[in-house]
Amino acid sequence: MAAFNLTLSDPSTFILTGIPGLEAAHIWISIPFCMFYFISLLGNFIVLFVVGKEQNLHKPMYLLLCMLALTDIGMSTSVVPKALCIFWFNLNDITVGGCLTQSFFLHTVSAMQSAVLVTMAFDRYVAICNPLRYSTILTNARIAKLGLVGLTRAILIMLPGPLLLRRLPFCANRIIPHTYCEHMAVAKISCGDITINRIYGLVLGFVVIGLDLMLIVLSYSLIIRVVLRISSKKVHQKALNTCTAHICVMLISYTSVLFTALTHRFGQGIAPHIHIILADLYFLLPPMLNPIIYGVKNKELRDIVGKYIWVIIWGH
Repeated sequence: MAAFNLTLSDPSTFILTGIPGLEAAHIWISIPFCMFYFISLLGNFIVLFVVGKEQNLHKPMYLLLCMLALTDIGMSTSVVPKALCIFWFNLNDITVGGCLTQSFFLHTVSAMQSAVLVTMAFDRYVAICNPLRYSTILTNARIAKLGLVGLTRAILIMLPGPLLLRRLPFCANRIIPHTYCEHMAVAKISCGDITINRIYGLVLGFVVIGLDLMLIVLSYSLIIRVVLRISSKKVHQKALNTCTAHICVMLISYTSVLFTALTHRFGQGIAPHIHIILADLYFLLPPMLNPIIYGVKNKELRDIVGKYIWVIIWGH
């Protein structure tokens, strides 16, 4: 704590503690952090490289996969490098500006990822329910526009976050018991009234998670209704295989974010280090698992990646 006290007099600095109560184990905790981050970057950059290189993959589904890969890279990179600096070098201090920037960026990327998952659900709905019109409804240009709409929405709804934090007074306590500047974690150390911040967080959760989940559930309800009307078991299996990867990715992402959001607001009985670890896993596991899931479930992508790996290993 001596290192923290030295910087508390600086009104332009916050202190990130890392994982409270587990400071002695930070070096060991950093090993899976670093490994997950490396696998995440490798997997997502491979997806971006392969889709960018292969002309026959320049299709809506793979453009969405690239958007997902970019959000995965953004999510993990917004959190892990600073966390590793805390674990390895005890670089706990972060400027107020840096903290607000990190908070805005990580929440914006999370909202963007949610928008991408909604667009993917719509893509699967069109592919299964209107296969003959798929190429006319979902063009590459339309996917790019939907991506731009998702990014604009994410920026606009997350922009008030740093402004609401900026207006709060921070007195003697400038220690944030977290590995990153999560909005409510920063607000809770304020000596002012954070009622508006709490309301904003709840509204945000409803607008982003609630609304997006409803749209995804609606898409899959329509898909199930169409599939059940078809008597062929082969068609059922094909439709299920088409959606499996997206369903897995969606479950991993939304389960993580819902659990983190609920424990942060209603899980007072949960030990702080458990909550922090679970919050960190939201920025580690989905970015690492998403390219693996799509690599395993998508035969076309798997074959092309295998071809590149073969060329790298054997040179031909």
